[in-house]
Amino acid sequence: MKSSARNVKLASVDDLFTTEENRQEIQADAKREKVQMLPLSELHPFRNHPFKVKDDEAMANTVDSVRQYGVLVPAIARPLESGGYELVSGHRRRHASELAGLTEMPVIVRDLDDDAATIIMVDSNLQRETLLPSERAFAYKMKLEAMKRQAGRPSKENRDQVGHNFFGKRSVDLLAENAPDSRNQIQRFIRLTALIPDLLNLVDEKKVAFNPAVELSYLKTEEQVLLLDAMESEQTTPSLSQAQRLKKFSQEGKLSVDVMRAIMSEEKKPEMDKVIFTSAKLRQYFPKSYTPQQMENTILRLLEQWQRKRQHEAER
Repeated sequence: MKSSARNVKLASVDDLFTTEENRQEIQADAKREKVQMLPLSELHPFRNHPFKVKDDEAMANTVDSVRQYGVLVPAIARPLESGGYELVSGHRRRHASELAGLTEMPVIVRDLDDDAATIIMVDSNLQRETLLPSERAFAYKMKLEAMKRQAGRPSKENRDQVGHNFFGKRSVDLLAENAPDSRNQIQRFIRLTALIPDLLNLVDEKKVAFNPAVELSYLKTEEQVLLLDAMESEQTTPSLSQAQRLKKFSQEGKLSVDVMRAIMSEEKKPEMDKVIFTSAKLRQYFPKSYTPQQMENTILRLLEQWQRKRQHEAER
């Protein structure tokens, strides 16, 4: 009984820190590279780190585990010219260690350039299911920009524009191959970085839905500021259809305060929360002989298996 309780605790802590794949990679690296115990005071946050470290219930559980077992997965850091180290992964572990009363933690030190460090920093956090839209948005943007810089100027064999690799794939396509979101969804997340901070906070707080937020990201900065005032005045947030009209008026140069207030004061029709897949999109995953009913049955069966797997992992 005690053994199973210990397993539950350990599993939950690791899930808070990294994904299973990340843990295996880091632990494999730890065997090849020297793990050092470094003072917390010498470990500084990654510059423009997009992921928030919160003192929530998950962090409290992490602190309890660190007190009992220590930090199980080493952080990754790189030396700073000014002294000390910049954390590439392990910001939550560092904070948990500090709250647990520790003064040092295990770290793998690597010499990394800015782009390589950015990619590792994003990858070590991106698979978590609890990411806020703003965190995912800026993480994708940072990684995509780093990948484009790494691609460099095209060679004679690679005549595509910068942002393509020598296999002819665009950086955003390569990013999508190792991300939980599709290329189009990644681009939509990146659009959110064009929102002013106050509007983006409303998206994180689920007061403005994701799809309307993407449309609002096309508004000019000054228009977003005025829209925020109109939203506060009318005590409402735009639906998808309202956001699309606001975008259209903006693109036509006709988005005034009066237009904003008129749109925001409209009585909203209830919009059903739908997830729509076209037949063409689904067909690529099924044999040509499959009927729509067979496709539906297969999808439901896979979802049931996925749900059981999640429940099993939660019980460990």
